[in-house]
Amino acid sequence: MHQAMKNVRHFIQSVGIMLRALAIGGRAAGRRMALAAIVAAGCLSSAAAQAPKLPAGFVYLRDIDPTIIQDMRYAGANNFVGRPLKGYQAAECVVKREVGALLKSVQEELELQNLSLKMFDCYRPARAVADMVAWSRDGKETPAQKRYNPAFSKADLFRLGYIATHSGHSTGAALDLTLVDLKADNSAAFDPGKDYGDCTANVNLRAPDGSVDMGTGYDCSDVKSHTAAKSITAAQRRWREKLVLLMARRGFVNYSKEWWHFSLPGAGGQAYDFPITPRK
Repeated sequence: MHQAMKNVRHFIQSVGIMLRALAIGGRAAGRRMALAAIVAAGCLSSAAAQAPKLPAGFVYLRDIDPTIIQDMRYAGANNFVGRPLKGYQAAECVVKREVGALLKSVQEELELQNLSLKMFDCYRPARAVADMVAWSRDGKETPAQKRYNPAFSKADLFRLGYIATHSGHSTGAALDLTLVDLKADNSAAFDPGKDYGDCTANVNLRAPDGSVDMGTGYDCSDVKSHTAAKSITAAQRRWREKLVLLMARRGFVNYSKEWWHFSLPGAGGQAYDFPITPRK
């Protein structure tokens, strides 16, 4: 964004010099051409000013590595609330720049194995966190929402550590992600009208994640989602261990109650509330 504006300014300055030179030479046609170029540069400057601007240090992950798969759950209805959360105006993963660079490194290693990262959530506006809090306290729970916490009420999500009033996601240094086997058939799409099994059910019964089978669905608030859970199969455990190892090599730390959640110590800081807007 800043570089684009800088290029436009340099272009305008160059055209201005050319215009002065042409004016001295008396070439009217050349002056008209230079003026037209300045008008065009002005349009470019306006377009650049209207492009989405992120706070310093934040980037769209798609600009760092477009090969990383994105399935931004809180920008749609396929999540435990059943609707887009406040602040999610686009299904884009936004992260701190250093986080994005490390994810690119993970992806490059995975590509050699016909695997890919898949992002479920990245930066989360503080207003979205507040939206979650309000939802958890509204006293209502539909069967579709209950799929995400089959063993207890959503009112217990805070007490049990599955939702927090302040989220590391709002700093841009926390991530929810999984692995995708690029050789597998990942075409199954979420159907909001279908009666799926709960998030702890067999992979063929629960809502599709389009990823390897980690033993539970994403955002499953249950002891089976604990990274070191004993109730999963050997194959599911290997996938979890692989993901944790890949991320740990780059300095990411896993949250023990959620196999999908990772954060980068030292990359956080203040919580932000800017909305996630379309990249282009």
